Amino acid sequence: MDNPHTKPFFFWGWLIGEIKKKHPDVLFLAEAFTAPKIMDELAKQGFTQSYTYFTWRSSKQELTNYVEELTKSEQKEYYRPNFWPNTPDINPGHLQHGNESIHLQRYFLAATLSSSVGIYGPVFEYQISTPLAPGKEEYLNSEKYEFFRWDWEKQNKITTLISRINNIRKENASLQQTNNIIFCATNNDKVMAYYKFDDEKNDETLMIASLDSNYTTQAMVLLPHELLSKLPLKITDLITGNSYTWYKEWNFVEITPDLPFHLFKVER
Repeated sequence: MDNPHTKPFFFWGWLIGEIKKKHPDVLFLAEAFTAPKIMDELAKQGFTQSYTYFTWRSSKQELTNYVEELTKSEQKEYYRPNFWPNTPDINPGHLQHGNESIHLQRYFLAATLSSSVGIYGPVFEYQISTPLAPGKEEYLNSEKYEFFRWDWEKQNKITTLISRINNIRKENASLQQTNNIIFCATNNDKVMAYYKFDDEKNDETLMIASLDSNYTTQAMVLLPHELLSKLPLKITDLITGNSYTWYKEWNFVEITPDLPFHLFKVER
């Protein structure tokens, strides 16, 4: 629903309840970027998923604090966050001036930090990010005002990796939920790492992402307590297929801009 915060809360509670009686599988997305308390109330009124501030969170500290707010506070009981790197209305500055690497980075973060992810499709995939004017977050050529004919068969590195990440999400239960997440310490503010697991801990993944889209980054990553008992730890990068064995608490990683992340499966 576009801009649901412009309608009374009671209306949404009533409408969603009535529709759910006949069609319980219908999902409602609250497309609202507004004050946090208003976004929270819309979720409490029955919206299945909600827009978030992920679009504007780009530093390691900002991302960590925001995800922990969503997953460690009472919000986790009613708020189902949907992470969007861009939307038809929002063309964030880091994408306007960004390259292929930051588009890959932002999709990876959205798709692995949250179980729900969305993008403004071809515009994101083909790096179309010219702003309406300097300092503006609107798109210069917006589909809200003109029609485009997209070549849906067109493929590039971004579409290929998006498809790969989506398939991995389907195959790994740890990536199908949002709240079971633990952030790992690193000695580089341009590298963030986090561990996810399903409720039974039968599926475990470890994500490491570079936040520097221009230069190779290196870091030491501290394994979470939950994985230390498994040392030596065998991990396989589900993107590249490369496998490694880690023997210590702190482990070295190097990430290049052409593939700015690792998506490790923790082997049993």
